[in-house]
Amino acid sequence: MSFRPTRWTPPPAPARARAPHSEPPMPEPRLLELPGAGPEDVVLASDGRILTGIADGAVLAVDPATGAVEQIAHTGGRPLGLHAEADGSLLICDADRGLLRLDRPHGTLETLCDRVDGVPLNFASNAVADTDGTVYFSESTRRYPLDDYMGDILEHSGTGRLLRRTPDGRVDTLVDGLQFANGIVLAPDRSCVLVAETGGYRIARHHLTGPRAGQTDYLVENLPGCPDNLGLGSDGHVWAALVTPRNPILDRLLPLPGVLRRIVRAIPPALQPKPARTVWVQAYDFHGTLVHDLQREADRYAMVTGVAESGGTLYLGSLSEPAIAMVRLPS
Repeated sequence: MSFRPTRWTPPPAPARARAPHSEPPMPEPRLLELPGAGPEDVVLASDGRILTGIADGAVLAVDPATGAVEQIAHTGGRPLGLHAEADGSLLICDADRGLLRLDRPHGTLETLCDRVDGVPLNFASNAVADTDGTVYFSESTRRYPLDDYMGDILEHSGTGRLLRRTPDGRVDTLVDGLQFANGIVLAPDRSCVLVAETGGYRIARHHLTGPRAGQTDYLVENLPGCPDNLGLGSDGHVWAALVTPRNPILDRLLPLPGVLRRIVRAIPPALQPKPARTVWVQAYDFHGTLVHDLQREADRYAMVTGVAESGGTLYLGSLSEPAIAMVRLPS
């Protein structure tokens, strides 16, 4: 594949991007060990268990009280973003297989979408469902696979998109040109759907109702880190996992002629810009106001890509760790 870097001048990183932890720092997490690595997203099932998918394709249900782990499905691919329904079914974005639906634990796995306009879905990332059966889901990039996601970040391809699957099976593109489209949240009043742009340091907002229906703007821009999966908390806030702080080298490279990024792309991966180790989540209200900011140094856990909140407890997932982390919100 040819490398086609696009020039972009990011806004100056806020000072918060350079701080190693929040004030006060995030409390030390409790870890729930898993039989494999990479619980990329975490959601809560109606029975109170934490659901996640790991790198070997297994979908797991974890009891937060005892740590007991049960495998409830295996996708045969790489499960990423999840959405748990009240009826016990589970939407699964699989990077290899597309948008899937598990009708119940240990039940039937159905493919809802693996092609869009006749073209294979490249990198299904996250999904959320409305009560009428409409599913909103993201495709991170049409250029790169999961194991080369940094290629898209470095290229700044803008080939991510927000998609909608209607109950009759039709799939439409709602928003195109997103910078590594990732986590999805549907507003409780169904007025808008949010999608994280990991490569744009922002959370886009697509209006579904009202005078701005069909238009797209931003809930929040110029984040201090790269947003990954999003979750709607029991507190009504939008929780964002910040997988890494802004990388100053990458920010300096993006506005410069593409030949410089071609050189960086050609050097050994160990020397290329990479995510810094941290544990970081933030929460915003639907006006874009920061409500919570919790970060700590990555001594026991890192690369947080998923977050769910319920009753003042945070559940964190990671693209690389063999555990789910649990953190109580400070009073």
